[in-house]
Amino acid sequence: MSEVPSSSKQLTLRKRVEEIFDPERGALARTIDAFEPREGQREMAINVADVLGGGGTLLAEAGTGTGKTLAYLVPALLSGHRVLVSTGTKNLQEQLYFKDLPLLGDALGKPVKAAYMKGRSNYLCLHRFEAVCDDPSPRPAADRAYLTDLKEWVTEFGDRAELENLPDDLPLWNDVSATQENCLGRECPQYDDCFVTKMRQNAAQADIVIVNHHLLCADAAIRENNFGEVIPDYSYAVIDEAHQLEGVATHYFGKSVSTFRLDDLTRDGSRLVDAGILPDPAETVTIRDALGRVRNDAGAFFAALQTERRGSETQRGNLRLRIDAEMLRPIEEGPGHALLDALTMLQSECARLPDPPEDLHALARRAGEIHDDLRFILRPDDPDYVYILEIRNRAVSLRASPINVSKILPDKLWKRLHGSILTSATLAVDKTFDYVKSRLGVASAYEFRVKSDFDFEQQAILYLPRRMPDPRTAAFTAAAAKEIIEILKRTAGRAFVLFTSYATLHGVWDLVATAGLEFPLLVQGTAPRSVLLRDFRQTPNAVLLGTSSFWQGVDVVGDALSCVIIDKLPFASPRDPITEARIKAIAERGDDPFADYQVPLAILALQQGLGRLIRHRADRGVLAILDPRIRTKAYGQRFLDSLPPAPRTHDIAEVGQFFESMA
Repeated sequence: MSEVPSSSKQLTLRKRVEEIFDPERGALARTIDAFEPREGQREMAINVADVLGGGGTLLAEAGTGTGKTLAYLVPALLSGHRVLVSTGTKNLQEQLYFKDLPLLGDALGKPVKAAYMKGRSNYLCLHRFEAVCDDPSPRPAADRAYLTDLKEWVTEFGDRAELENLPDDLPLWNDVSATQENCLGRECPQYDDCFVTKMRQNAAQADIVIVNHHLLCADAAIRENNFGEVIPDYSYAVIDEAHQLEGVATHYFGKSVSTFRLDDLTRDGSRLVDAGILPDPAETVTIRDALGRVRNDAGAFFAALQTERRGSETQRGNLRLRIDAEMLRPIEEGPGHALLDALTMLQSECARLPDPPEDLHALARRAGEIHDDLRFILRPDDPDYVYILEIRNRAVSLRASPINVSKILPDKLWKRLHGSILTSATLAVDKTFDYVKSRLGVASAYEFRVKSDFDFEQQAILYLPRRMPDPRTAAFTAAAAKEIIEILKRTAGRAFVLFTSYATLHGVWDLVATAGLEFPLLVQGTAPRSVLLRDFRQTPNAVLLGTSSFWQGVDVVGDALSCVIIDKLPFASPRDPITEARIKAIAERGDDPFADYQVPLAILALQQGLGRLIRHRADRGVLAILDPRIRTKAYGQRFLDSLPPAPRTHDIAEVGQFFESMA
């Protein structure tokens, strides 16, 4: 830990934290039956207290088992500040709000004023819901049934999570949910009863405000516009699972125009005029015609994009392609120009009305925002952005994503904070924080690292098979399947098999499924992620095959998960447009993109994947990495140095012996 300067406020907070974490007389030891004193946790809590008491930035890597949530929640509760806690996953949000904070409130003998905030789209918009209910247009029978359910359901929270039978992909929800684009703000007739308003008011009274990185970045991206912000003002923040922040920020600090965004605009506008919002029939015709032109020109624009790039589609029918001015010029000069004109006309016609309703004001604002974003993307000449065409099934989007969010985060986030704590179980690379500081734009920080509290020498074994083909060759899939089968025989299933690509997953799946194993196979894509995890926990000896979404944010405690197998070192594809642009930018400034970016990023991803295995002091199991490059390449030593200190073996028989010793 770099030395934190002391102040009287820091010393007072530090002393209170030390007392609470005292292993014998502290409030946690006295009141929490399952509390286990951990020196690393106590040290981290003191360092967090110093920053919350005196300001600055703390980078804290706390290995699994440290108990980092209590280490930052206790000083946050005692600091006297409103502290924002941002997490990478919904699971951790719920754990903090429903479990950890109530537990601490009881232990500290003080009420905890906390708020749990979600993104706008999780909530019903009363104004839009009323409009849809009053819309006489015919709807499918399923929509009418769900509307009836919604009318009977509306509660004081309006959170769609309360409706267990509402499908995740229900199109109707898009018509009735709260979004930043549709929000009328204080001009909305339902503003006082609005669920988002109530959520924000509740958060404004809270000491601890729990959000996720998506809401944090979405709010920061629009905060300077003074419209649409949700999170109340804060000067202190804890960014948990901070290793995920760069990816989320890349999405929210970019610009995007998609078929969904244009469809929503024209559908909402048509619903307004069809509902008779304009008393003058001539005005109704004018706005309807303007909407029709946007709809038609948008259809022609996205059809041109699909036709232009049809030859580049992947086998799965999806496309993610970097684009440039030369590729876009024919579309910009034709259907792109027409769509820009149509959006301008819609905005102008709404503004020309003598006394337009607030809903049309909002529609005009949305048209203007889409116009500005589209104009920016159609002129892809800003060197700080990478421009991307994406086609997924029938959805088409153009996106401009920042190449380096380290240029954005200081202005959008860090400069507003008097004190910030960035923490994760995986934050340092090569035992330093240089990589994460450079990626997130953290100029200076106090630094703290504590190893995992788990005894990996006793709890785990690392298996690195001696003979495996290069993972870039066609022979790798069959060899990987053979190794996986042999490992599963010795672990009796109970495994996560994590892949870096769908192609390898499906190739291995075909071979493992016909190998005569008796273990139930659960495969990503055959059911929703939550269902697969539930079934894995409840099904004895199950094996789950998954890709990136199972590498982090998944917690399975106990014997149900006794093995994690990684097929390849998780390098980001250099053909991905954002990765490609970042590699080029690093090379242009004279640095080594492979050593300085690609390897560190892969190390953090590997640590996250392997971190699924040991989640408790009683857990035991095998970690297996099938990629031979970890042994044969010079950079492999950096990966090996980042792994838990578990015994290593190249002998599959020793894996079996390890599990026999567990019996």
